[in-house]
Amino acid sequence: MDSAWTDTPAACPVAHGGDPAPPASYRLDPLGRDRHGENERLRAIGPLVAVELPGGVRAWAVTRYRTLQTVLTDPRVSKDIRHWAAWNRGEVPGEWPLTAIVAVRAMTTADGAGHRRLRGLVSQAFTPRRIEALRPRIVSLAHDLLDRMAQLPPEPVDLREVFAYPLPLDVICELIGLPASLRHRLHALTHALVRVSDTPESAAARREGLDRMLGELIALRRREPGDDLTSALIAARAADPDGHGDGERLSEQELFGTVLLMFIAGHETMLNLITNTVRALFAHPAARASAMRGELPWSAVVEETLRWDSPVAHFPLRYATEDLEIDGVTLRQGDAILASYMAAGRDPAEYGERAARFDPAAAAPRHLSLGHGPHFCLGAPLARLQAEIALAALFERFPALTPAVPLADLTPMPTVVTNSTERLPVLLGEPAV
Repeated sequence: MDSAWTDTPAACPVAHGGDPAPPASYRLDPLGRDRHGENERLRAIGPLVAVELPGGVRAWAVTRYRTLQTVLTDPRVSKDIRHWAAWNRGEVPGEWPLTAIVAVRAMTTADGAGHRRLRGLVSQAFTPRRIEALRPRIVSLAHDLLDRMAQLPPEPVDLREVFAYPLPLDVICELIGLPASLRHRLHALTHALVRVSDTPESAAARREGLDRMLGELIALRRREPGDDLTSALIAARAADPDGHGDGERLSEQELFGTVLLMFIAGHETMLNLITNTVRALFAHPAARASAMRGELPWSAVVEETLRWDSPVAHFPLRYATEDLEIDGVTLRQGDAILASYMAAGRDPAEYGERAARFDPAAAAPRHLSLGHGPHFCLGAPLARLQAEIALAALFERFPALTPAVPLADLTPMPTVVTNSTERLPVLLGEPAV
C-alpha cells in the first residue's frame, strides 16, 4: 500500500508549514451530520487531508480555497479514471455507490482534447441567447407551481418537495428532451447515485435501472427527435456509425454519460441550491427583508449561498498523474482527490472574518462552488437564472413564509457528495394577491 496511507507518523507526508500530517485517514461522515464542523476540522488539519470515503475508498480532500483553485487548474491532475491507482489495482469495491459518477464517460471525466470535444457538443444548449430565451418558460413554471401551492391547506408543507424539486426538474427535463412520464423515475435513480450508504446489491440494481431509463430516453429521441440536447447529441452520434468517438463525434458511452450528468448537474444541484438559499434567508431575516424590499439583488443572495453553503460538499474524483507536491503535501501518482467545495467556501485564509458569516450585502465574493478552470460549470448561467427567478417569485407570492420546524432540527442528506437537507417544512402563510 502507498506510504501516504500508512498509519505510522514517520511515513506521513509533511503539511504546509512543516507540521506533520495526520497519521491516519479522516473518515468522512456518510450521514453528513455536521458538515461545516467537519470541514472546519479538515481545514485545521491541512490544505490537503487524507480522508476515507464510505466503502474504504481513500482520497485527498482539498480543504482550502487557494489550494483547491490550484488543483482545479493543475495539468498534472486528471479527471480520467484510468489514472486512479487504486482502481487499476482492483482495490475499489466492485459495487461502490459512487462508481457511476467517477467511471461515466462524459466531459466531467475527460481531459484535454477529449474534454474540449465533448464540451463543445454540449455547449450548444447553453449559449447566452438560448439561456436567456428560457427565462419566460422558467418564470411560467415557477408561477404555475406557486399557484398550486396557494391552493394548499394552511398546514406545513415540504418546500423542497413542492417547489425546489419540481422547478429545476421541469427545466432540465425540457432541455434534455425527457418526457413528463419518465421524470420522477429518473430523479429517483440519479438521486441515489450521490448516496454512499447503499448496499452493493441496491447500488447495482439502481445502476441497471438507470441504464434502462436512459436507454428509453435515447430510443425515444431517435424515433422522435426534437429541439433538445439529447436529440442534438444523437445527431452527433449518428455522424459516427462505428462508435469510435473520433473528431467531433460521440460514442454511445459518451452519449449515455453526457445525458446522465446533464440531468444530475441540472437538477440535483439546483434542488439543493434553492433549498439552501431559503434556509439561509430564514436564518438571516435582515438579509431576507432587504432582498424582499429590492434593496439587495437576488443575484447577491444566490452568490453568497453558493459560497457559504455550497450545494456540493465533496465532488469525486480527480487523480494525480505523477508524484507532485501542492502546498507542502506530497501526492503520489495515481492518488485520488476530492474537490471539497464546502470547505473552500468558508476558508478564513480567503474570506477573513466573513468566512463563516452569511453576508450577501457585502462585496460579492469569489467562490469555487461552480468549479474553476477548464471544468467550470457549463450550466452556471442557467443555474443562476433559475435560482434568482425562483427566489424572487417565491418570496413575492408568500411574503410570510416561515420554517415549520427549528432549522437545527432539519435532517441533512445522508451523503458526502451533495449538501442540503432531506426536507424543508414550511408554513406558507397568506399568499400575496
